[in-house]
Amino acid sequence: MSGRRLEIDVVDEGPKEECGVFGVWAPGEEVAKLTYYGLYALQHRGQEAAGIAVADGAGILVFKDLGLVSQVFDEQTLSSLVGHIAVGHCRYSTTGGNNWENAQPTYATTAVGSGIALGHNGNLVNTAELASKAALIPGRSAFNRSTTDSDVVTRLLADRSADSTIFGAAMELLPTLKGAFNFVFCDEQTLYAARDPQGIHPLVLGRLDRGWVVASETAALDIVGASYVREVEPGELLAIDNDGLRSERFATPDPKGCLFEYAYLARPDTTIAGRGVHATRVEVGRRLAIEAPVEADLVIPTPESGTPAAIGYAQQSGIPYGQGLVKNAYVGRTFIQPSQTIRQLGIRLKLNPLRDVIRGKRLIVVDDSIVRGNTQRALVRMLRESGALEVHVRIAAPPVRWPCFYGIDFASRTELIANASPDESAVESVRAFIGADTLGYVSLESLVQSSEQPRNRLCTACFTGEYPVAIPAQVGKHVLEGIARGVASGADAGVPSVHAASYGAEDALTRP
Repeated sequence: MSGRRLEIDVVDEGPKEECGVFGVWAPGEEVAKLTYYGLYALQHRGQEAAGIAVADGAGILVFKDLGLVSQVFDEQTLSSLVGHIAVGHCRYSTTGGNNWENAQPTYATTAVGSGIALGHNGNLVNTAELASKAALIPGRSAFNRSTTDSDVVTRLLADRSADSTIFGAAMELLPTLKGAFNFVFCDEQTLYAARDPQGIHPLVLGRLDRGWVVASETAALDIVGASYVREVEPGELLAIDNDGLRSERFATPDPKGCLFEYAYLARPDTTIAGRGVHATRVEVGRRLAIEAPVEADLVIPTPESGTPAAIGYAQQSGIPYGQGLVKNAYVGRTFIQPSQTIRQLGIRLKLNPLRDVIRGKRLIVVDDSIVRGNTQRALVRMLRESGALEVHVRIAAPPVRWPCFYGIDFASRTELIANASPDESAVESVRAFIGADTLGYVSLESLVQSSEQPRNRLCTACFTGEYPVAIPAQVGKHVLEGIARGVASGADAGVPSVHAASYGAEDALTRP
């Protein structure tokens, strides 16, 4: 498979989920296939690239490529990935561009010849500082054509492990990292997992009959038949091997879980901090109906992320709930270059109206969020063209006014349609842009209360601009691109035609 394919996202201008990570330690099980199904359950968290690394006690085999999980892996490939440990990753690029080199798991060889494969969910904010340290590693390139914070961490771990175990190296390195990170990584013998001190994004531990699983969401545990044990705690490092499971704190916990996980990112069948995401979103819808009531004939969701809140809105308001839009289940990210004619179809590639349901109705349309507003504008226009008398838009999250630096790829602040001051004129401006008859957002207080988490244990930065981890001046999605160009100048710019590599104790650092 070629690494030069052009990826086009023809319909989605909303927030991009960050990444999904999955790890399994299970001797005697088909760990690659378990990981495949785990990543399939986490596909919504990253749709640009996917990869699996397996370890068999002697070496590590990594296979990754651009595309959806189902596009990257087939039966033959999975059957070739044999071992008792697996680390899986599905990616959306929050740091570094979308190319094969930046797909994960990343890999590095230690000074003693063992290997490390790592998957990362989140985004570090001190990447430039870490990259400068990685660049000083003797005899090693800080970037092997990769420009991700994940690759920098992998190489720093590999270098530090020369003087200690991988566990010891991680205990030294993890306290120096700033930002959001869930790491699932392995060497030839052991599976490791670590979560940042703020616990910004979820990471959970599950139990198999013959092993252990670590995953970004509880839904992935359900898919592979693992029982939920607990969350990986903020500031905790886990190691799982033949001696069992051991845990150590590398930092004092300061919980600041991402509130947007409840609003949009996580699957509705996932549980976060003991609270079901679906129940949270239904409750948000109820509160939204109280805070932004309107007379109408029908409540419809923007499927699927707006569905639970629309159910709650209908229950609270007494207005009937109905399906007014049909989603094409097979529209996601595509690697086919669309023509300009196809591009102009926009949201119609994703959603199609049920005209008989919509015609002559006053509609309440419940959506999860508004970022740039282009999708909602096209949706309102399409509903009016289908015969809707009125279109009232209700949003099951507060206005998104600030970018996220912790792993969600929002637009820049200048592109966020709601970045004005939080007053009625700002809401009216958004309403006028999208062409709705009325527009209402749920309050931040209601979203927080619906999560059943204390406000001081949540990150609300995208709504309030209050960042729990300080943001340095040099930060951004492509912060490493320029550094990488300088470090890797003169390197072969070609893209490998084979995307699998076997790493054993005798292998050199350079990987394909």
